[in-house]
Amino acid sequence: MLTAYREDGNDWRVEGAKLPDNIIWLDLLDPTPEEQQLVETRAKIRVPSKEALSEIEASSRLILQRGVLYLSTPMVARGELQTTEISPAGFVLTPNLLVTVRFKDFSSFDSVAERVRTDETLDCSVAIFTALLEAIVDRGADALEHLGTAVDKISKSIFHADSSGPKHRQRSTARLHQILSDIGINSHHLDQARDSLLGAGRLAAFVGDVGREWIPEPFRTRLHAISKDVTSLSDYETHLSDKVQFLLDATLGYISIEQNDLFKVLTIVSVIGVPPTLLAGIWGMNFKNMHELDWAWGYPLAWLAIILSAILPLIWFKRRGWF
Repeated sequence: MLTAYREDGNDWRVEGAKLPDNIIWLDLLDPTPEEQQLVETRAKIRVPSKEALSEIEASSRLILQRGVLYLSTPMVARGELQTTEISPAGFVLTPNLLVTVRFKDFSSFDSVAERVRTDETLDCSVAIFTALLEAIVDRGADALEHLGTAVDKISKSIFHADSSGPKHRQRSTARLHQILSDIGINSHHLDQARDSLLGAGRLAAFVGDVGREWIPEPFRTRLHAISKDVTSLSDYETHLSDKVQFLLDATLGYISIEQNDLFKVLTIVSVIGVPPTLLAGIWGMNFKNMHELDWAWGYPLAWLAIILSAILPLIWFKRRGWF
């Protein structure tokens, strides 16, 4: 889909082979070959493919070619936080025109598109490009705020869970499994937010440096502010990542403790079972000269000895604080 935005804020969904005049922004959403050809012919630029936008080298994402800036960055596609995905977005920036290429819906683009229709300050390509980067950073900040809340919730479930209930041990395995799953999901979304924010920061710094000759001072100031915002958000993201790693280590530590408790119980049970087994084995032998066979109270005394041989180790383990 190809949408064209003019200086007066009006937009057209381009379906034919003609574009309106005074265009400042051409937005390509999962474009067809015909739409790519139309934009390349009209704007005299090269529309990058999805494969080119997915390149991870900085030299492939930040290109200045014949006075035209070819930029790309990963972005978080529209959707619920639990189902988000990373998709590349491309920007072709000239003093008079901005061309964006994307293959997923991004809420940042939609918010700027709404502003273009009503905000008279978005009247040039650089203004729209700057607004898009600001929207990307705002979206990343909101995501980090949400993730921070989710991480705090996980922390409370780990360290403030009620373990006094009689059924706690039966629930602990499922609870720890859910906690590990939540930690993995939040770590994945932190990676996505970091990629998106760092990409926006690189674009802002690069454009602010190479476009000094034709980018007005107010926009260079805003681009510099975007870079500073990304730096501060990156510090917060690092803090969240460290906290997630700490929670992962703590969860694995609790799992190890539960495993040790289980092995301790099995060890105690096996040790308690040794004396009764030994006594039963001795009295179960059928030798002719066994004095216990002639005792009148031999049977109940044998039971008493077996029971005591099981109880005494329990008392000893209890006094040692093993359970």
